[in-house]
Amino acid sequence: MPEPQNFPPAQPDPDAPVPTVVSIERGLVVAAVVLLVLLIAFVAVGGIYFRAAKAPSTPAFTRLSIDLSRIGITKSGPTRIDYGRLDARMRRLAEKKSVVGVAIVTIENGELSFAKGYGVTTDGSNGQPVTAHTVFRWASCSKGVAATLLAKLAEQRRMRLDDPVAKWAPSLHLPKGNEHVATVENLLSQSLGIVKNAYDPDLEDGQDPKAIRNRLNALFPMCPPGKCYAYQNIAYDAASEIAEHAGHASYDRLVHEQIFGPLGMQSASTTRDGLESSASWARPHQGRSEKKVAEAYYRIPAAGGVNSSIIDLGLWMRAQMGEVPRVLSPAVLRTLHAPRIKTYASHPPGEVDRALKDASYGLGWRIYHYAGREVIGHRGAVEGYRSLILFDPVLKAGVGMLWNSNAIEPTGIQLEVFDMLYRQPFHDWAKLDK
Repeated sequence: MPEPQNFPPAQPDPDAPVPTVVSIERGLVVAAVVLLVLLIAFVAVGGIYFRAAKAPSTPAFTRLSIDLSRIGITKSGPTRIDYGRLDARMRRLAEKKSVVGVAIVTIENGELSFAKGYGVTTDGSNGQPVTAHTVFRWASCSKGVAATLLAKLAEQRRMRLDDPVAKWAPSLHLPKGNEHVATVENLLSQSLGIVKNAYDPDLEDGQDPKAIRNRLNALFPMCPPGKCYAYQNIAYDAASEIAEHAGHASYDRLVHEQIFGPLGMQSASTTRDGLESSASWARPHQGRSEKKVAEAYYRIPAAGGVNSSIIDLGLWMRAQMGEVPRVLSPAVLRTLHAPRIKTYASHPPGEVDRALKDASYGLGWRIYHYAGREVIGHRGAVEGYRSLILFDPVLKAGVGMLWNSNAIEPTGIQLEVFDMLYRQPFHDWAKLDK
């Protein structure tokens, strides 16, 4: 046992009470240690927070700064599209005399997988190559934007889709006072009960669209609202009037705040100036002759006013697939894409139209069946521009195209893409081999 002198002086009795001063000193030491630990933790966390706050945030639309004019394939799942073949087909398409410039975007596995431009912005020496950032007009593909905005306003309880259109769009007068019977849903599903494309020539002649809507009551009533399909432009633009009254802001501002901005659609706009002020924009053509941009359909923005690059069209299509639920909720998409009214062709359908079966109209969208699958889309046409979107919301795949001519050949490419997606035999839908 060690010698006693090696120990410190006798220890106090552990059972004896600790003096108050010693107790306080021990408490202060413990408190100091705890405070020091907390201070270190606070500084560390604060530093992390400070660095995070100082670091530039990465918005959802960072992809727009990337040049997607080269082929890019999604990494998030297996691919079905043969991008080499698609690129070769698009090159051949751009060589057609009827095609000036054209851009295409595809989506697989819910992500942009291919975005590229072909041809030129205008024929002749002033033409620049079309890229994935070149801006085109959407024409009637704009109708889906208007329907989506109103569906969002309804979700926000600013209005209801079963409200009579007269409540929100006082300029719209229908036969037999049916503006008090027809609902916003009837308006957006092209089932107001009046003759198709009512008074479009008057709009093209420069007349005010609200004044035209005021005299739609002079038309013969084809059917009660909601009972038959007849495609509209001027009447459909009552949607922009509804949005402005329910949303208490201009249509352009509402679309940017509710849709374009949240989706990162940096090139999207709803005016002629928005098109012509773009760094790269495609001029309209009749044949190979450049035309002036017509103003008429910009005056009905809900029906035909949107412009954007093909990348932004892809971001829009991706959101319609349900890939951005914080902006477009599943409930909004169900409302938009549910078939409301059977549609018919007003002229003998071409091969592509015959292949798209069981056509219906939802709210601003067309619903078809192709190869036994439900697909959703729309097409557009204004003087010198054409557009299309077609997607499978279950497969999370689709294709969008924009071009600056009246050519019909690009329309076939959509089914060539879908034949690859559905593993169907190749068919020359674009008629490039004839």
